[in-house]
Amino acid sequence: MRLFAAVVPPPEVLGELAEAVRRLRRLPGAERLRWVPREGWHITVAFYGEVPAGSVAELEERLARAARRRGPVGLRLAGGGRFSDTVLWAGAAGDVEELGRLAAGAAAAGHRTAGVPLAAKRGGGAARGRERRYRPHLTLARQRHRAGTDLTPFTESLRDFTTSHRNLTTLTLIQSHPPPPGHPGAQPRYEPVATWPLGA
Repeated sequence: MRLFAAVVPPPEVLGELAEAVRRLRRLPGAERLRWVPREGWHITVAFYGEVPAGSVAELEERLARAARRRGPVGLRLAGGGRFSDTVLWAGAAGDVEELGRLAAGAAAAGHRTAGVPLAAKRGGGAARGRERRYRPHLTLARQRHRAGTDLTPFTESLRDFTTSHRNLTTLTLIQSHPPPPGHPGAQPRYEPVATWPLGA
């Protein structure tokens, strides 16, 4: 199972983001980007990669403990950026340090779980511990390398973007299902595996 841990902003925040994305999709070149559907919006805190089915229960137990140690995280989506010219994302502001501590706990849960790949044990994807400072973001769109769309106008449009400040209250373990072969532009499908309240 290809797994990662994430937090999902509440519906009212995602609604505000949806309005901003509608404006972004009217910009020149937007039709060449692969836009993440609303049901796929999340902020990754730890990426585990391929986890054997026999290790999932142990990972869930460790993530439940990590969630109990952290309280709700006050956050808002704000601004945006890009990774090279391949990924467009919305940023986060607020108690980013607390979210970083949750990310460190989620990464440690993978590190201590038997069967989780070595690359993920070191923090993988979004959280790399000492290797890279955790930068929370919510991916909005992707494009193949050198596909031709300059993401600069999109990041400039997001410069003053901000949503309401709300509490993130749950940690979710999510399975990523790759898009079916032979469907160019198709997006992965995300399926929640388990959810835990923060600080319970």
